[in-house]
Amino acid sequence: MKNSEPLLPFYEFIATNVSVGIHAVDLSGKTIIYNTKMKEIEGFHFDELADRSIIEMFSFRQHESTLMRVLQTGKKEINVKQTYWNKNGHEITTINDTFPLFVENKLIGAIEFARDITSLEKLVYQPLRRYDEPLTFDMIKAASASMKQVIEDAKKAAAVKLPVLLIGESGTGKDLVAEGIHHAASPDSEAFVTLVSRRSAQSVLDKLKQLLEEDKDYTFFFERIDFLSLDIQEQLLAMLQALPQSKYMLIGSVGSDPITLIAEKKLSKSLYYFFAKMAITIPNLTDRKEDILPFVEDYFSRHRERFASQVMELAPDVQELFLQYDWPGNLKELELLLDEIVSFMTTESTVTSDLLPLHFRFKVQQQNTNNREPEFFMFQQNHDVMPLDAYLREAESYYVQNVLNLYEGNITKAANALGMSRQNLQYRIRKIKNSTHQKQ
Repeated sequence: MKNSEPLLPFYEFIATNVSVGIHAVDLSGKTIIYNTKMKEIEGFHFDELADRSIIEMFSFRQHESTLMRVLQTGKKEINVKQTYWNKNGHEITTINDTFPLFVENKLIGAIEFARDITSLEKLVYQPLRRYDEPLTFDMIKAASASMKQVIEDAKKAAAVKLPVLLIGESGTGKDLVAEGIHHAASPDSEAFVTLVSRRSAQSVLDKLKQLLEEDKDYTFFFERIDFLSLDIQEQLLAMLQALPQSKYMLIGSVGSDPITLIAEKKLSKSLYYFFAKMAITIPNLTDRKEDILPFVEDYFSRHRERFASQVMELAPDVQELFLQYDWPGNLKELELLLDEIVSFMTTESTVTSDLLPLHFRFKVQQQNTNNREPEFFMFQQNHDVMPLDAYLREAESYYVQNVLNLYEGNITKAANALGMSRQNLQYRIRKIKNSTHQKQ
């Protein structure tokens, strides 16, 4: 463009006000552009970055920085997820598109466009709500003998402050028990820190190092240590063994039998022995169905308090369905289902079978192989046949959500499994969400 000067105010306005973070650097890593949205994400001001390389400013290493990689390779990197800690010590997750900048075929720098997905990550990986208050053992509804034993053992662990290993499938509530242990051992609700191993492995060690520099008696919950590489596990063990024994509460979790994980070379035997001073196994929801209805009652109670809703109970036949279903996704699946149910309720106080999402009724019916009735999936109780478009939307929503659950919210893996692009899958997810909001 021969004369771009008249457009400069427009470019400046776009860069300042766009909802995507923009960070551009020159060949040395020095910041050239750093817009308002990027400031919101990372907490820095342009003046703090202007004279310093990004390697000095952030806790991830050079090979983990997409900007630095693009400077080195001269090749763009699209849809890269990056998790690190901003200036304020908050863990953030972004999806980045990073491009090399060339002038007359000469590389002069790189520019990154970052979409903040921190809130989405928390929803995907921590769906069991905290209700904005400390989660204590009193708040965990346990009617089953097995879950009561879990709480008793967890209270003992809090009292002696030994390392604890929580064993249980995804969604069983390991994070709830870990937080309960913390609040039984410490009055400081801000001192409970979850380090999520399924994100950047190096970031777990970096965040731990950062927090250990503070003079604070933290409880560290290392969520799913079996997701870390064996090398990172050994580095983590060395750091933990060097800590004062009584200063920190240390809790780890794994998603299945640790002996099997060790045999499969997914868990370090020495790290297992470190955490397993006390090992607590949290049973699957299908093995403690006595806890289902108390959990539902507690959910409805909190929903009434928070949203002034009228929802009170499940109809008897719905209770029977809940107790019949196997809940492969455990408490996480139950709560997400309740979220979906109450989003459709207005003045109703009782959850009747016609308010159950179609996909759930289908799954219950599929499970009951001795009494399958096709009309259970095709018809809504006391209603006519669903329009084909509505039926297909329900089926698509059900299938897409289950594939996302299978890949734990990873859009790239889910898209590959579905045989579509990330953009196509994201479009379909937005379409499903918009449809849900319109029904509310």
